Amino acid sequence: MLTNDFITFTLEKKKSIALIAHDNEKHALIEWCKEHKSALEKHTLCGTGTTARMITDQTGLPVKGYNSGPLGGDQQIGAKIVEGRIDMVIFFSDPLTAQPHDPDVKALLRIAQVYDIPIANTRATADFIITSPLMEETYEHQVINFHKNIADRAKTL
Repeated sequence: MLTNDFITFTLEKKKSIALIAHDNEKHALIEWCKEHKSALEKHTLCGTGTTARMITDQTGLPVKGYNSGPLGGDQQIGAKIVEGRIDMVIFFSDPLTAQPHDPDVKALLRIAQVYDIPIANTRATADFIITSPLMEETYEHQVINFHKNIADRAKTL
């Protein structure tokens, strides 16, 4: 039974999707976007700087660009998740190459998990998400009521 410990977040039929890729994965993400262009066209797209520009240039999909990842783009995307303005993240990460902005990447992944939004780090996961029947409908999910959580914690300190 749910109490006021949780609040309901709604992902509308038209979702806001962040597209991110490390340098070695940018071409794979672009190819994925080409394959799923008809599905992606139904949604609002954003991404980190270079990736967003490359996707737009090579697919024609409109992708709002933020800063590049190393210049704070991952943090900008994370802030939009907190604001409820990004519904899911497709992030083709490179697990074999050290990233200079790795703490930012980990913070982004963490905040996506905290807000219980779908996040794909692999092509297979991205394929499952984009082809899910849930992409075509409104989806409600429960997230911790952070205001209540903070108030409760403050009472115990």
